[in-house]
Amino acid sequence: MTNEQIGALAGLGASFGWLLTSIFFTAAGKRIGPTVVNGLRLVFAVALLGSMHQIVYGTWWPEGIASQFVFLAMSGLIGLVIGDQLLYTAFVDIGPRLTLLLMTTTPIFAGLLGLAFLGERLGLVELLAVGMTIGGVAWVISERKGTRADRAVHKHFVRGVVFALLAAACQAIGAWLSKQGMGHGIAGVEEKMDPLSATMVRMSFALVMIAPLMVLHVRRQRRRWRDGESEARVHAGTTLGGIGFTALGAIAGPFLGVWASLIAYDRAPLGIAQTMCGLSPVLILPLMPFIYKERLTWRAVMGAVVAVAGTALFFLV
Repeated sequence: MTNEQIGALAGLGASFGWLLTSIFFTAAGKRIGPTVVNGLRLVFAVALLGSMHQIVYGTWWPEGIASQFVFLAMSGLIGLVIGDQLLYTAFVDIGPRLTLLLMTTTPIFAGLLGLAFLGERLGLVELLAVGMTIGGVAWVISERKGTRADRAVHKHFVRGVVFALLAAACQAIGAWLSKQGMGHGIAGVEEKMDPLSATMVRMSFALVMIAPLMVLHVRRQRRRWRDGESEARVHAGTTLGGIGFTALGAIAGPFLGVWASLIAYDRAPLGIAQTMCGLSPVLILPLMPFIYKERLTWRAVMGAVVAVAGTALFFLV
């Protein structure tokens, strides 16, 4: 099996990880809020990754040059702290299906970054791919159901769409910074950092960066509860349930999913890797009627297929 094939399979595994993560973190976010989910899943992920690193390599922390750690720290800040905070809020606002669909625009943001900073140019096929992805996404999100129940569920629809698109941009930047952090394109790197080590470094820096925000959020929530603002409590379930869903999501996404995605970035061209990592919007469709009791229309299905096909065409031509 070639490196590119290994990378593609790892990317597919990452897509399954994101699928499970979206389901678990949506449930957790409704119970304990997106900010706590974002911070708590990093605690679980760092513990899991650190233990695995100790088992595999016999050390808790990898070796590398300063520029690698800088790139990975920046990737953690932009991709895991800012981007995922926006992403988990979007999960709560508009649900996992629409959020994952909007995340298919990540490769487009990556292409725009290349155009702006690397002097890359888009050909006719690439422009067609961009049009397919944007068209598929726009076709789906323009289908607004008009019942009172639907409006209640998606009362922050516009905010959720904007946050999901911003999260996609942050993920594109984070992917590029992660590849740089592993040593691709950095002068003077004698040995590239492996994906497991890079994942742990990213997660560790992200945890340090989000810790103050998480502490402030928890203190504010406790103050509200003390003042009798019962409506500030979690919408459904208990805090214990939210922690449990966060732990499951951390295993599926920040641990296994991110590790698999970095294997994909390391073994395959970034475009192929990102495409394989972006199949969750299609994979989630068969589950929606069973988990969320959401009736799928042909418009929703075809829009998702067109959007994912557009991202694939963007890089696979």
